[in-house]
Amino acid sequence: MRDSDVLVTHHKALMELSHNTSFIDLPRTRKLAALLELCANRLGLRRASVWQFPPERDRIRCEWLHDQSEARRKVPPAEPSDIQLFRSDHPAYFKAITEERVIAVEDARNDPRTSSFDREYLSVQNIQAMLDAPIFDGERLSGVVCLESGTCRAWTVPDISLAVAIADTISLMNTHEAWLRSKRALDYVRRYDALTGLANIDSLRDRLEHLVRKIKQRGTGSLALLWIDVDRLKTINDGLGPQAGDQVIAGIGQRLRELQLAGKDFLARIGGDEFALVIRNYTLPDFLGEVTREIQGRIRQPIKVSDQTLNISASVGICHFPGDCEEPEELLRGAEAAMYHAKRQGRDRSTLFDSEIQMTARSRFALEGELRDALQQQSLDVFFQPIMDRTGQHMESMEALVRWQHPRRGWLSPIEFLDVARSAGLMYELGACVLERVCRHWREGMDAGLRLPTISVNLSAEQVLVQELPELVRKICELYEMPLTALQFEVTEDSIQGDFEVISGVLEQLVEAGAELAIDDFGTGYSSLSRLKSLPFSRIKIDRSFINNLPDDENDCAITLSIIGLARGLGLSVVAEGVELESHEAWLFDKGCDYLQGYRYSKPLPFADICAKFLNYPA
Repeated sequence: MRDSDVLVTHHKALMELSHNTSFIDLPRTRKLAALLELCANRLGLRRASVWQFPPERDRIRCEWLHDQSEARRKVPPAEPSDIQLFRSDHPAYFKAITEERVIAVEDARNDPRTSSFDREYLSVQNIQAMLDAPIFDGERLSGVVCLESGTCRAWTVPDISLAVAIADTISLMNTHEAWLRSKRALDYVRRYDALTGLANIDSLRDRLEHLVRKIKQRGTGSLALLWIDVDRLKTINDGLGPQAGDQVIAGIGQRLRELQLAGKDFLARIGGDEFALVIRNYTLPDFLGEVTREIQGRIRQPIKVSDQTLNISASVGICHFPGDCEEPEELLRGAEAAMYHAKRQGRDRSTLFDSEIQMTARSRFALEGELRDALQQQSLDVFFQPIMDRTGQHMESMEALVRWQHPRRGWLSPIEFLDVARSAGLMYELGACVLERVCRHWREGMDAGLRLPTISVNLSAEQVLVQELPELVRKICELYEMPLTALQFEVTEDSIQGDFEVISGVLEQLVEAGAELAIDDFGTGYSSLSRLKSLPFSRIKIDRSFINNLPDDENDCAITLSIIGLARGLGLSVVAEGVELESHEAWLFDKGCDYLQGYRYSKPLPFADICAKFLNYPA
């Protein structure tokens, strides 16, 4: 038979094997076994094997070996992974396979590329000729297919072509397996929590949809969703740092994972300090009462963090399907609403979803929908509160504070809707709406000939973690021809606890564009001095909680003086918030505070009113 005909029959046999559905579904080892058996049978060889380079590439290790003589005698195959050949012992072979790729050796014991194998391998296995073809993992040489003959053999073009085709098939397997690993890793990142290893909120939603659908189809079955919120985790973060909080969450996640409960179906971490547990069928109130008591008892067991023993508690909300709700999303919202009700009762409590909670939850959900509409229609407004200089007579700057004129409830302050915005993921959109309204008022004032002071705008934690924020700010300002030098941005200490590289990049871009930066509510959150000195702040605002009892409270006096001293050391100016009394003003002026803000001077006012009061502009 001509070489061309032999080559065609070789490749036809390989294609029939590799494209067979049963082959495609085989695990890797059985695929390798089938490919090597095909090759050995087609070429009349006793031995064929696949070898791998480890990452350090200092050796080559046998991954799979096909030996015809052992197969005929029905001898179990030897463990191939113990067979290793080292680069240091065989430098000529390693150089050749790297440079030549295909090594076809008629007399392996005397060829300079393979003769070093003779004593420990070739003679032992009675091998006279070798044909090696390269296997790749992407662009990287990752191994070889090795064909071995017991007699000296001149390898033909069909022989070499089949060996290379087998090696290429294994290379494609490597590529597919790498893609599957990458996909699994991506799926894990998307669907699991990195800290605890538990499923995340997306996985929980999918599970609930599946279970609810099954119950509806069968007309039988029940679910209970337990929403578990760790109490006072922020206190731990503030006192011991976020790493301590992470240790607590990881520990609680492990305790919940180890719980053995009848009906336990699915456990997820659904937020920073929140977990969810799905119970199937075992959903009677008495049983769930026992479950929540066991959960809370496990969580109460002391946790040792940073050489300190912490006592933790948790609030639990419970919602049923069917009964309390009709859809998976309602089950989630109902359990969350019950958990918040438990917290309001004093924490470390559990609450079943009921009609009263349902009414509160519906009110909250309705408010969320109305807030979305208000943002889309840009109907939120801002009021302004003056920040006064050391004389207490001149407005040095003014802070913009969001307000919402609700169609039925009238003017709402941030405390009445910011929590709803945060839980609904609307903070970034809300921040953009506030900045747009500030710029619009600034344009009105400039067109009226006013000399406006710097306007201070708050940035939320959700905003400073978005790398596109500086570009959004520039676009909004350009729309109203407002320079960024007319703006100062305020961030709280808690807002700078996320990804420092992203946060510092965002804030530095804003400062480079001309804006100033202030740290707000200083002293109430957790912030390291290394972060403070590394970020481009020019101002510190002392939280009102330290000002209320000045100058009578010694602790508040000491804290305020230390903040003023810290600011001086860092070259920052100081604003005291919450100034209401003459005694506050006098003490702060005496201690060198630069600026004052509070009801002593003005409550937050609409733009026209603050201009009339402090800029002598007719209202």
